[in-house]
Amino acid sequence: MSLPLVHHRYLDVDGIGVFYRESVPGRADAPTLLLLHGFPSASHQFRRLIDVLGDRYRLIAPDYPGFGNTTTPGDFEYTFDHLADIIEAFVQQLGLHRFAMYVFDFGAPIGFRLAERHPEWITGLIVQNGNAYEAGLSDGAREFISLRPEQEGARDTIRRLLTPAGTRSQYETGVPEVTRLSPESWLLDQYFLDLPGREEAQMALAFDYRSNIARYPAWQDWLRKYAPPTLITWGANDPFFPAPGAHAYLTDIPDAELHLFDTGHFALETHLDEIARLIAGFLDRLPDPGL
Repeated sequence: MSLPLVHHRYLDVDGIGVFYRESVPGRADAPTLLLLHGFPSASHQFRRLIDVLGDRYRLIAPDYPGFGNTTTPGDFEYTFDHLADIIEAFVQQLGLHRFAMYVFDFGAPIGFRLAERHPEWITGLIVQNGNAYEAGLSDGAREFISLRPEQEGARDTIRRLLTPAGTRSQYETGVPEVTRLSPESWLLDQYFLDLPGREEAQMALAFDYRSNIARYPAWQDWLRKYAPPTLITWGANDPFFPAPGAHAYLTDIPDAELHLFDTGHFALETHLDEIARLIAGFLDRLPDPGL
C-alpha cells in the first residue's frame, strides 16, 4: 500500500491566510489537478481522494475565504467575483501555469471565472455536480437563488440551511444507502460554519449566487470556444443540481465523458472508488497534462 505525502500549508494572499492541502506525487512530471470545493464544505472534502490519487498526481485543494481553515479579515467582501480573485492570486503565487480543474458546487462558479480569465491555464475539466446551466437548477434551487436581502424571512430561510440539520440533509438527501456516509463530514462542515463571522459570510454568498446565473451564457461560450477535455461525474439525485445539469454540458462539449451515479450532492462520499478511477484515467489521457 502506498499513501502520498500531503502537506497542509497557509499562503498569504492579499492579507488572507489561504489554507491548502497539496500532495507530493512519486514522479516529478505528474499532472496537476486543482480541487475546488463546494458549500458548505472545504478542502477536507477531498482528503480521501487525495489519499487515493495523491501519490500519482499533484493535487492542490485550497479553502476559500469564509470556509475551512482559511483566515479572513472582518471587512472582506464575500462575493463570487472576490472569491475568484483570491483563488486566481493563490494559483499565481503557487506558480501554477497549466493544470486540470475539478469543480464541484461553489467550485464551478469560481473555476469558470478562472477559466474565463486564463483559458491558457486549463488542460482539462472534471465537473462533479457543478452547475453551469439553468436546466440544472431544481425548483428548490431556483427559489433559494431568488431570495433577496430585503425580502421578509429570506435570512431565516438561509439560516436554516446553515444549521446541523440543514448541513446533514445536504449529505443524506438522494442517497439510497446512508450508511455509506461518514458523519464526520457534515460535523466538520458544521464546526466551520459555526465559527465567528461565518454565518454572515454565507449569507452574503447566498444572496450573491444570482451573479453566477447571469454568467452561465459566458461560461457556455467558453466551453464551446475552448472545448476542454471534460469528465462529468454527477450524483443524479442531487436536490439542488439534478441530472439535467449534467446532460446540459453535452450541448456545448459533446465529446465530454458523462457518468451518473445513484447518489446525492456529495457523490465522492459514496462513490469514491468509481470516481477516483475515472479521474485517474482522465488525467492519464490528457493530451496536454500540464506538467
